[in-house]
Amino acid sequence: MIAGPCAIESRAQIDLTAKFVASAGAAMVRGGAYKPRTSPYAFQGLGEEGVKLIAAACQAAGLPAVVEALAETQLLVLDWYVDMIQIGARNMQNFTLLQAAARTGKPVLLKRAPFATLDEVLYAAEYILLEGNPNVVLCERGVRGFDPQTRNLFDLGGALRLKELTHLPVIADPSHAAGHRDLVPALARVAVAAGADGLLVEVHPNPEKAWSDGEQSLDFAEFDEMMALMEPYFALRGFALSEPASVRSMEAVG
Repeated sequence: MIAGPCAIESRAQIDLTAKFVASAGAAMVRGGAYKPRTSPYAFQGLGEEGVKLIAAACQAAGLPAVVEALAETQLLVLDWYVDMIQIGARNMQNFTLLQAAARTGKPVLLKRAPFATLDEVLYAAEYILLEGNPNVVLCERGVRGFDPQTRNLFDLGGALRLKELTHLPVIADPSHAAGHRDLVPALARVAVAAGADGLLVEVHPNPEKAWSDGEQSLDFAEFDEMMALMEPYFALRGFALSEPASVRSMEAVG
């Protein structure tokens, strides 16, 4: 389970979120420091300051961090401060960025682009592998559909086909696939039960006031409830959490 806010907004926000998702059983914290936004007037992220904030928050929470890179120039600071580099859907075929990210030696989380075929996803991964970096995780986050009721179409069949076609781990991002927080827990359960190797979920202390993607982010109570519902599905796959949900609570974060 990789969980955290779409965008890092402040020290207090990322500190609280990292501590909470750790207490709820997550294995890694995600957070956006460089934000690729459709509108140039939307919040673009805190940049290097955000990277340093999530690094400090994760050190305190005892979890590794994953942050998205948008450009080669950002890789130096990411290599220094975070544990895993994400290549987002918009940059899946930015081949020079893929190669540069691979050369850091950090594990790379590669997201499927909204119009990408499975072969194109695999070729993108090959750009990383051919640089001598074997640590690539593929992420299904939905493809572009025609119905605005969901943000994307969650291609679970495609994710399972990727698992047949490659030795690489394949995880699911139900937050971007659904675009609505009430759909995220069910999609998460389906993905794990079907064979996904992990999940990437957006969590925010107050989604209604989030600077980015609040409508698809779970609040702390919703994430804790989802993790409790996920336990039999995790157990089915042999995934273990640090402690049972019955003894976890939001009181753990103060």
